[in-house]
Amino acid sequence: MKKTVVKQRLLIRLMKMTLYQFVLALVFSTVTMANSLGQGKLDTKVTISISDMNLNKALSELGKSADVKFSYNSRMVAFDQKVSVEATNEVLSTVLSRVLKPLNITYTLVSNQIVLQKAKSNEAPGVSAVEQQQKVLTGVVVDANGLSLPGASVLVKGTTNSTSTDMDGKFSIRVDDAAKILVISFIGFDTVEIPVANKTDFKITLKESSQSLEEVVVIGYGTVKKSDLTGAVTRVSAEELNDRPVSNAMEALQGKAAGVDITTSERPGTLGTVRIRGRRSLDATSDPLYVVDGVPLLSSSAIETLNPRDIESIDVLKDASATAIYGSRGANGVIIVTTKQGKSGRFNLNYSATLTTTNIVDRSPSMSAADFIQFKRWAAYNSSMLDPNSFQYAHPDSPTYASDFQLFASGLDVNATRDNVLKGWESGTWDPSKVTNTNWTDFVTRTGIMNEHVISGSGGSEKVNSYVSFGYLSNKGTQRGQDYSRYTTKLTTNITPVDWFKLNASLNISWSEQDFGMSTLGGRSGSVPNAIYGAAKSIFNMAVPYDADGNLIINPGGENGIYTIMDEWKKSTQLSQTMRALGNISATIEIGKIWEPLKGLSYKFNFGPDFRHWREGVYIDGTSSHRINSNGTPGRNFARLRNERDFSWTLDNMIVYDRTFSKHKVGATIVQSASSWDEEFSSLAASNIAKPSFLWNALGDIDLTNANNGASMSSGIIQRQIYSYLGRFNYGFDDRYLLTVSGRYDAVSQLSEGYKWDFFPSAALAWRLDQEEFIKNTDWINNLKLRLGFGTVGNSAIDPYDTKGNIRNLNLPFNGISNQVGYTTNEPYYTGDLTPMANPALGWEKTTQYNLGVDFGFLKNRISGSIEFYRSFTNDLILNTALPTLTGYDRTIANIGKTSNKGVEVTLNFTPIQTESGFTWESSLNAAWQKDKIEGLAYGKNDMVQDTRFIGQQISVRYGFDNLGLWQDTPEDQAEMALWKANGYNFTPGNVRPKDQNGDYDMTIEDRTIIGNSDPNWTMGWSNTFNYKGFELSALLYGRMGYTASLGGEALTGTSNQRQVDYWTPDNPNAEFQKPLLGQASAGSRDPYSGLLGFTKASFVKIRNISLGYNFPKEYTSAIGLANLKIYAQAVNPGSIYQSVDWYDFDTNSTIFNRSFVMGIEVGF
Repeated sequence: MKKTVVKQRLLIRLMKMTLYQFVLALVFSTVTMANSLGQGKLDTKVTISISDMNLNKALSELGKSADVKFSYNSRMVAFDQKVSVEATNEVLSTVLSRVLKPLNITYTLVSNQIVLQKAKSNEAPGVSAVEQQQKVLTGVVVDANGLSLPGASVLVKGTTNSTSTDMDGKFSIRVDDAAKILVISFIGFDTVEIPVANKTDFKITLKESSQSLEEVVVIGYGTVKKSDLTGAVTRVSAEELNDRPVSNAMEALQGKAAGVDITTSERPGTLGTVRIRGRRSLDATSDPLYVVDGVPLLSSSAIETLNPRDIESIDVLKDASATAIYGSRGANGVIIVTTKQGKSGRFNLNYSATLTTTNIVDRSPSMSAADFIQFKRWAAYNSSMLDPNSFQYAHPDSPTYASDFQLFASGLDVNATRDNVLKGWESGTWDPSKVTNTNWTDFVTRTGIMNEHVISGSGGSEKVNSYVSFGYLSNKGTQRGQDYSRYTTKLTTNITPVDWFKLNASLNISWSEQDFGMSTLGGRSGSVPNAIYGAAKSIFNMAVPYDADGNLIINPGGENGIYTIMDEWKKSTQLSQTMRALGNISATIEIGKIWEPLKGLSYKFNFGPDFRHWREGVYIDGTSSHRINSNGTPGRNFARLRNERDFSWTLDNMIVYDRTFSKHKVGATIVQSASSWDEEFSSLAASNIAKPSFLWNALGDIDLTNANNGASMSSGIIQRQIYSYLGRFNYGFDDRYLLTVSGRYDAVSQLSEGYKWDFFPSAALAWRLDQEEFIKNTDWINNLKLRLGFGTVGNSAIDPYDTKGNIRNLNLPFNGISNQVGYTTNEPYYTGDLTPMANPALGWEKTTQYNLGVDFGFLKNRISGSIEFYRSFTNDLILNTALPTLTGYDRTIANIGKTSNKGVEVTLNFTPIQTESGFTWESSLNAAWQKDKIEGLAYGKNDMVQDTRFIGQQISVRYGFDNLGLWQDTPEDQAEMALWKANGYNFTPGNVRPKDQNGDYDMTIEDRTIIGNSDPNWTMGWSNTFNYKGFELSALLYGRMGYTASLGGEALTGTSNQRQVDYWTPDNPNAEFQKPLLGQASAGSRDPYSGLLGFTKASFVKIRNISLGYNFPKEYTSAIGLANLKIYAQAVNPGSIYQSVDWYDFDTNSTIFNRSFVMGIEVGF
């Protein structure tokens, strides 16, 4: 208890210190920003025409044009003098010099005002006191085609004095007379140095870089030039992330990075699964580590709340030499998200908006009413052939009114349904057109609408600059009741008061609200789909929603567990609300700029707090079909409220050294890091809510002693900490030979004493062959680098207290309610039930990985990319293992078993067409193959059959009985069925034929086999972009291949609505599925092996999106006062190139997916 209090006091003191730092940073930024903005007034561009005008009036006109105020003493400055000046888009300081110098007047900048005074004898008139020893350089920066380059950096070499070119590529910068060289740089172009000499006007042409190797890649605890990279890292830029509208950044990453497999969720606001280089663990998580602006996150939930348009780039660290710097959390790869920061220069304002309309597409529509009636007749007929005592029914080729009356008359609330079926007999002969067909899914679907608006701005000086954004997203899903909305704001301020000190403060705040729609929590028992679309699809199309009197039918089809969905989204809801604040404060002191002998040495402090409050309410009204009584009267309503509050923080102290000595480049990073996570949660649920209009907000009124109220409650707290020391050393010789060595020493709180600490090393080598003399002068080779790396990383995905076993509740009945009165230990002799055994020796799961990579660029990088080969071995698997009952325990968590993984990744970027007229075709293809294997399991066992784990096989396999198709009415099959019948198997033509592996005509465990693997061996993405004179056409393909899906087969029992399938009949023997059998038939007559037809080979290549956009020319946007303007339209999920199964969408793992059309606009001011 004392330690807890001390820890809380320490945390409070740390938070206070952080708050003080943040407030001081904001105050300092405000003061410095005011000064920098004042200095920026002199750089304001003005256009003015004055001829023979009084100075007083001329200054008034000039003040309006430049938005400045002039202050002066009329007794010291004569304003009746006449002046003339012509200026077009010139900086204010230049215009002032031309106006004031002839009048012997100087000026001084004070805050946001320009103070005029008569020039002293030792002052040059027409310039400020600061500018007397300065001059103004102007110019324009263009590319090889003469096109302007907006945003190019212009720097006075040896100083921090810099500016950026405007939208026309023009610049103006005041420099000291001693300035000798201007350094001009722009991303994707070679940096040039221009001598100043006596020139004041420049036209500078930049050449497109023959290599893009100067791109900076974010790695753990630092950045590195792409040319110096030794690990396997893939970068995705903001432009690539924003090429289609998404609600979270991981959706945008899909198909963009080799070896990164991301599935899709069609529910608004929900993230799919993310896997980097497949699986390595059996029971531990395979989720990657997410890092936002240097702050590691406990889960991916923060990524869902980030606005994708606030993201500058995403770097994916894939091999162990890159991820080992994150030690115990790097086993499954690392995704580093870098958000946008402030930039120096004028304040740029950007606005983007998208409108998306979405419709649900069902690859597997249901049978119509007439088709289902015929299907059910066949089911009844087939059942009667197997069990004459159950049904006596004529062949469906000759149905009768009486037989249909018998077949469709049973069940609850089905009179209206039966009457609807019998309408087909009104003319005396069967006429299916007279039967009403109810498409139940029409009641629960709608056109989804997603609106997104983002406004952002960036600007400032070299000393103080900021980035701010506000975003709003509203997504009404295609299924009624499913809605998602999100508000985001981001503020970042960078402060550099002196050249050796930098301060950065950023804050991301989001509020999101997600309504899952219909909820079945606390509802009736039975197999009930969670999504309202699935619930609607399970109701017979021959059923009708209301009876003849207009009353709602609870069981429209008469089947237990299948209830009406009419207005269910109004009668039940599951609403979650999340508030998240993710911050970061960092300070960098460049010690080498304070004391020259320590050049290259710096210290960095980084603190990242993360706060999350999640609240979920569930309410199901008594009139809901899941609570209403069978006689139609309202049942007991149900409500539940859950709360979670998480607070985590990461504190890093870093010392960085980076220095170049002749041909030797040396770098070192040493870090001390600490992280803490605290989670509190509570839950309260009950029935018979007295104030239903309050939903879940009046649970405090529940009488807990009344058993009819079904009240339950729980609460808890979870804490975990990580403490680490880590280091990295980089060495490069002559830009040819590169070495990176790193190590991390981690300790985690969830492990027991003696097992908390472990070390995770890595090393990597790279050889830049393109810098060797025997290749350097080869024109067609622009980049060729060989990389080799290895490392060991950990997986500490162990829940807190797992090493302790469980403390069990001790419950005793009181007044009809089971009440918890205490706890018992998990020692078996204290309890009557088997319990998990504690394991204080539980340790790390470790993965050692080897990586060989080749980076290349040919023909002036018209062809570029990389090839990666990797192999990994994971030992000491964290495995939930069953124990013999004689031990007194049922299971334990232990470090046992090992797996391996291998794979190949290819990334290929090429420009097939690039013409002088401006037409370009750029293409990027990535593909990955991986295969994992179980190398060993628990306690010397060969296999763990009950867990479908087998040594020598892949981690996630499909295991069960295989099939040989369907039995047919042939002499050969009849003879085989007779042999089976001798062992009690009553197979008939049209049944599923299981595969007898050992030939004994008996299906036992010995006949089970491995049917396939549930994870894809291949993933791919292929993007193509075509540009011509502002028009841009792009398309993205995405695919997964080489795995086996389990689709559950088709029961074909007629107990729920049936999708359209090709089922067996005597006249259709070559069908895909077995013959139907009524679910009401005796157990012996149902096909026990129908599920075997659910296994299928799965592969798909789909068109993820097609986009057409137009960027308006600069001359048009400038004329209307805009920096840039783009409009575009997109089709999302417009179709598929290939599907191994046409009725199922393997991307969403469902029969349904969403197809969208998008219109968007991007405006820059």
